[in-house]
Amino acid sequence: MRAGATIGVAVVFSALFLSGCGGSGVTSSNTGNGGSGGYTAPPAATPTVATPPAQNGAVLATLATTTPGASIFYTQDGSTPTSSSTQYLAPFLIASNLTLKAVAIAPGYAASDALSQSYTPNIPSGTLVWSDEFTNSTGAIAQPNPQVWTYDTGLGAICCGNQELEIYCAWASTASPCDPANPNAFVGTDGALHIVAESPSASVYTSGRLKSQGLFSFQYGRIEVRAQVPEAQGLWPAFWLLGNSAATINWPACGEMDVLERINAALTPDWNQGSIHMTGGGMGTPYYFPSGQTAAGWHTYGMIWSPGSVAYYVDNPAQPYVTYTPSSLSGLSGAVWPFDSGANFIILNLAVGGDWPGPPNATTPFPSTMLVDYVRVYTN
Repeated sequence: MRAGATIGVAVVFSALFLSGCGGSGVTSSNTGNGGSGGYTAPPAATPTVATPPAQNGAVLATLATTTPGASIFYTQDGSTPTSSSTQYLAPFLIASNLTLKAVAIAPGYAASDALSQSYTPNIPSGTLVWSDEFTNSTGAIAQPNPQVWTYDTGLGAICCGNQELEIYCAWASTASPCDPANPNAFVGTDGALHIVAESPSASVYTSGRLKSQGLFSFQYGRIEVRAQVPEAQGLWPAFWLLGNSAATINWPACGEMDVLERINAALTPDWNQGSIHMTGGGMGTPYYFPSGQTAAGWHTYGMIWSPGSVAYYVDNPAQPYVTYTPSSLSGLSGAVWPFDSGANFIILNLAVGGDWPGPPNATTPFPSTMLVDYVRVYTN
């Protein structure tokens, strides 16, 4: 779900995205203040780590420090972290053998002592280590798990770019035209996540955009969504990831990986596009469904993410239809590969209109629903 871009299938593109605020701006100092005794700043409090279980031996790491205003920086290769290391911005999945080290840095404090914790889960490749199965036994529609999902809200063109036309509504939002009695994102009694685009009045559109930002993230592995999407003029369903660093640096430097993305009515053959975006541009490659299949049916859309590699597949992880590596960027002047720089969070949304699909028209049905059976992360 690129922002501010108008592209066709299987093209190279670049764009603007309305998020980010520059670097972390974190400094620390233990400079003396002169005088006979000088001054030594106290160290920030050493970070702590909590690791509640995920699945099959994996854990979700949450870092914290008691020093007010401190930022935490960490490594996972046993090296000593500095303010140039990955900044902690959200809980992240640990599903491989590694040594986590973390320091806290804050203005007016010396850097903390380093937290050091080793993990040896010894999890085999292909093991399911995290998922949201969207189960619901309440007998009524239910809120998507608030421990995993939060929302982008407001007019899409403002909150999210692309000149989108919809207003994104959070669960239980009472901000007009959102309707808490008719939510745009909910878990149905059918055990699926529903993301619903509505038109409550002429030329007014609402929809849902869920994200795990600040709640769940991961780096490397195989992520898969099983979904069926609506196909009509002006509709733009997507399942994609952004780097946690989107909170501190401008898009596209944080990196974007688009696993499921398509626009408008079904074509023959029908298609999905797998894309990457980074500083210096981006690129996308289409997957064409076999004869007789469309994206309106149930399919699994996946990404196999390894150091220096992002591969996409539909329905069969043994047959990626495209693999991107840093060498794939050779034709993009100034392009920087960002996909080995830290954990990413997940986004699921159904946009209405925008630069790429154009507006809906009289053939576009409302409501239109994107259904998601599950989101799963495996080791690879």
